[in-house]
Parts: sequence; structure tokens; C-alpha cells
Amino acid sequence: MSNPLLNLPLLPAFDQLQPQQVGPAIESLIAECRAVLAEGLESPGWDSTLAPLEQAQDYLNRAFSPVSHLNSVLSGPWREPYEAALAQVTAYWTELGQNRDLYRVYQQLAAAPDFADWPQARRKTVELGLRDFQLSGVGLEGDARARFAANSRRLAELSSRFANNVLDATNAWSYHTEEESELAGLPQTALATARAAAEAKELSGWLLTLDGPCFLAVMTHADNRELRRQVHVAFVSRASDRGPHAGQFDNAAVMEEILALRAEQAQLLDMGSYAELSVASKMAPDVEKVVEFLRDLAARAKPAAAREFTELQAFAAEQLGLAQLQPWDIAWAAEKLKQERYAVSQEELRPYFPFDRVLHGLFAVVEKLYGVTVEADTAVATWHPDVQFFWLAKDGQRIAGFYLDAFARERKRGGAWMDTVCVRRQTANGLQLPVAYLVCNFSPPAAGAQSLLTHTEVTTLFHEFGHGLHHMLTQVDVAPVSGINGVAWDAVELPSQFLENWCWQPQAIAMISGHFDSGEPLPQALLDKMLAAKNFQSAMFTVRQLEFALFDFLLHSRSGGASAAEIQQLLDEVRGQVAVVPVADENRFQNGFSHIFAGGYAAGYYSYKWAEVLSADAFSLFEENGIFDRATGERFLHTILEQGGSRDALELFTEFRGREPSIDALLHHSGIVELELNTAPG
Repeated sequence: MSNPLLNLPLLPAFDQLQPQQVGPAIESLIAECRAVLAEGLESPGWDSTLAPLEQAQDYLNRAFSPVSHLNSVLSGPWREPYEAALAQVTAYWTELGQNRDLYRVYQQLAAAPDFADWPQARRKTVELGLRDFQLSGVGLEGDARARFAANSRRLAELSSRFANNVLDATNAWSYHTEEESELAGLPQTALATARAAAEAKELSGWLLTLDGPCFLAVMTHADNRELRRQVHVAFVSRASDRGPHAGQFDNAAVMEEILALRAEQAQLLDMGSYAELSVASKMAPDVEKVVEFLRDLAARAKPAAAREFTELQAFAAEQLGLAQLQPWDIAWAAEKLKQERYAVSQEELRPYFPFDRVLHGLFAVVEKLYGVTVEADTAVATWHPDVQFFWLAKDGQRIAGFYLDAFARERKRGGAWMDTVCVRRQTANGLQLPVAYLVCNFSPPAAGAQSLLTHTEVTTLFHEFGHGLHHMLTQVDVAPVSGINGVAWDAVELPSQFLENWCWQPQAIAMISGHFDSGEPLPQALLDKMLAAKNFQSAMFTVRQLEFALFDFLLHSRSGGASAAEIQQLLDEVRGQVAVVPVADENRFQNGFSHIFAGGYAAGYYSYKWAEVLSADAFSLFEENGIFDRATGERFLHTILEQGGSRDALELFTEFRGREPSIDALLHHSGIVELELNTAPG
């Protein structure tokens, strides 16, 4: 039988893929890459070396992509073959990054007399390639060279182990009850999900888990304080030495080794810290500028956040009978305060945001902005019955595709993300269309019912689709700078955060909302309340994000590694500087911080706030010209989304906005300017 990972159509044959196919396919494709490189080095040049290598590596990437993806959304039988393939792929890319013969090809191309006249995408590919060779240790000798390569392989293995521990710890905990009174306050959607979870385990009653929708529902709505405490402690102690599974999935040693190896990688490259190594490929100019940016924003937001928390404490004491707010009380009390102040809750909004209506409204918003249409294709094979596939089209021609895996389920990694199936690139047989995975973890629909989203979940869907558009609407056809490839990591969140803005615009809300039963529009009174509550506790949210960002960046700014105790000490210090809410003794947030230990955000979590400045400032032009102004939409499409990584992010933003970015729009959009005024003395 042929191996579907070697015979690659545009879309993976998910109905035919088997775990045992992974090893032989990846091994064969890596061997092909090496053979193509060896042949290409005999006559160096773009067409003779780089182009055929790009083609071979595209096959490798397209084969590894579904394997990595299935490990994230199904885990189980895909974990072992994925980890074996990851080791092979990491070894190949590390070897490639240290190949001096290939490095010399890039140097020769950059030195060519006509290099300045090359097409922009090819020129940028060579420039980024030279930078990445340096950051991959191409200049290292002897033991240092071998050590850098070994570290790279080990880091990939450790990142996978970290993610596995978090997933296993999440799946290991559940709370079963047959007493509905224990679940007082939980909305019907959460109760239905908990009952379905129990039935899936052949249990009566209700089963609570640590999946995102269930966890948030309990923390926000459960009146049972002891239940909130148990769920909170189980969640914040995952993969640590504390909590209900203390030590069983502990990530402490994994973190220590990751940090030590990252610090050593930076030292081998004569850099002072891993943060310096990280920033070398980002939009931010240097380490000092990032710290200055984060501390400045914290200084502006913390007084407002402190005032918000003081208000919450007073409300909890006077209205809820809670003399002292515990960590497991905060979301619950905040929801009560929000309802009193604005008479609106996420649950009250949920009936007006049925998943299908939101999804097709999102497509309509994007069509108005960029002139692209979205059509479903039910004939495409997927990995789960819930998964949908869609094509993007412009002027009647298909230009991209994407899979949407929207709902939470067992063995699926938590959170939300976009990943690539394949990139847009020119091939010998024509143009290869870009295809994306969009993954969320919304509450699944109960039997015979629709999935109803909170407005927060609506913004998550818009966020991930913004990432998807960055990948799918590119007009660049050279793989290393096509779509999100080559984009500075602290600018990659711009298109995603940018699209979230439409979730708060009445014109767009009318397109994405409608009662699940009657189809009636969101009542004006409810809309007004929702918009009025937009910046409720926004300063508290801001300092929480800054806590994560500062912790990450300062942790990676050390010249060496850190012990588990030192990691905890630093997090405590950062909390002392910027946080305003208490944390549980069992809290080991760092042990589950997958963004920086198992994702691409090491010394880069600040990117969310950095890009938020860009997104708020970019959206302010739509506020000036009209949120559906087609000329402004086309301008964003042409200067940001279509360009991929072919030009510097700051250059592209400046071209779109007519100037460099300003923080003022962010402070205005988040309400921090007004809060600053209200907390000023006198």
C-alpha cells in the first residue's frame, strides 16, 4: 500500500493516515532533502540550489505538518510517532543551519552585482537566511558546534515533553457529582457539557474537567466556593509538585533543563542571554527596549488595576459576604460586579452568538473588508466529525483553504491556535495554494442543539481567523517569506489582534449575532450594556498579561539557567512589581506556561502587547475612515496581509499608517487613559 505521507496532494488524506506510516515517510523525505542539497551544491545558485531545496523541504514540511497536528488534536496513538519524527526533523534543520557550504551559497548570492535588483521576496529570503545561519551556529567550531546541535535536538524533545505533561495533567483530573445542588450557578450550557462528559464515561450525574470551557464556567459562575477552590487549585497546580497530582507530571526538571540549554545556546553565539538571541530576529530593536516598553506600560496600568481590585474587594465584602477575596473568588465576584454595574453577563449574551451565525458573520465581515468569499467543502476528509473545511476565493478563483476544529474534546490540547498545512509557493506545476489549520476549544454542542459562544469566544475565533488570513491572503510565492514565514515574531500577532476589533463594532455585531432560536437581532439595550462593559477590569487584565510577559523576558534575560526555586522566586518578584490580585499557595503557573516552554514565545510573550499597540493603531485608521471602508481594507490587505515576511514589519506598518506606531491608541482602546485620569491625585 502506498504511503499517503509520501504521495502528497494539496490536502492531507486524513482518512488514510496511520501512525505507522510516519517513520518511513519522514526518513525518506529527509534523505531526499539531503540528496537534493548535495546535488545543488555542485553548481551553486538560486535556481540550481535554493529552488530545488525549497521544493524538497516543502514536501518534508507538508508530511510533518499533519503528524504534528494530529498529535495536538488527537494525541494518543500519534504521540510516539510524532516525537520520533520531531527528533529526525529537528536534527535535519539543525544540520542544515550549520551547513557552511550552503551558507557560502547565500553569501555568494548576496554579493552578486545585481542582488539589489532581485525580486523583493528572493532578496529578503537570502537576507533572512544569512541571519538565521548565524543564529544557528554556522560559525561555531569543534565541540561548540557539536554542542549547539545536540542542544537544539534536546530542546525540541524537552518542549514536547513539557506539552505532554500539561496535557496529561489536564486529562488526569475530573470531579464527578450526582448532586446538582453542588453545581448551583453554572449555566445550562455548562451543565449540559458536564452531563455529556459523564455519559461519555458511562457515569450518571455530571463530570467536571479542566478543559477550558468547563474551567472558566466553574470559576465564573459556580456559587459553591469549595468547588471553585478545588477546580482552581487543580488547574493552577498542573504539572507541578503541588495539587491533586503532586509530582506525577512535574515539569520542574524540564523547565530547568530547557533554561540551561537556552542560556548555553546564547553563550555559544557570544550573546549575553537567550533574550538577546530571541530579539535578534524580532521587530524590537534590543533587550533594553522590550523591558522599557513592558515596565512603562505596567507603570501606567498598575494604579488603575489597583483601583479596580479595591473596588472588587469592597463589592465582595459588602454584597457577597466575602471579607477576603481568595484567588478562586475573583472571577466569580468580578462577574457579579459586572452584572450589577452593567446588567450584562457572558451567559446572557450566549444565546445571541450561535456558532454557525458567528462563523458566517465573520466570513461576511472579511468579504466586506477584503473582497474574499468563503465556501464550505464537505467532501474533504478530516480527522474528526466536528471538523469543517472551507475554501477562500477571490474574483471567483480559489486562493486558499482552511480546516476549522472548533470544539473542546478529550485528548485535544487546550487553547486556540493557527498552524500551516502548506504555504503558497510557485512550483514547477503551478501555484501551490496556502492551507491552514484553525483550532479552538469552544463548548461542543449538546445533542440536538447548537453551540452557543460567549462574546469572549467570538473574539477568539476572530483572532485565530486573523492569523489564518495572514497565512492565506499572502501574494508572496517564495516559501521562506510567504504568509507568516519570515514575519518578526513580535509582529505576527498584528493581523489576529487587529481583526478582534470588529467584534466590538455595532455594524459588525449585527452581522455575527442573532438569537439561536428566533433569529432576532441582539437587542439594542443588551448591545449597549455589552459595549459599556468592554473595558471592565481592563487594567487588571493588562497587568496580568504584563506579569506573564515580564516574567518570561526577565527569566530569559539571565546569563545562565535557573532552578525551580529561582524560577518561582522571579515570578514572585514580578508579581510584587505588577500584580494586584492574590495567588494560591499551590499556584505553579510556570509549570503549565506552554507558550514559552512548549511554543514559540520564549523571550517573546511580550509580542502580544507589542502587537496590540500595532493593532490598535492600525484600527484607528478604520475608525477615522469607516470600519468597512473598502479603500482602507484594501490598503491593509496590500501593505500587511499580502506581503508576508518579504519586507520588515515596521516598514510595512509605517507604509499602512503613514507613520511609525503610537501607543496612544492602545491606551485609549483599553480605557487605561480614562482610568489614569480617574486615579490621578487631586
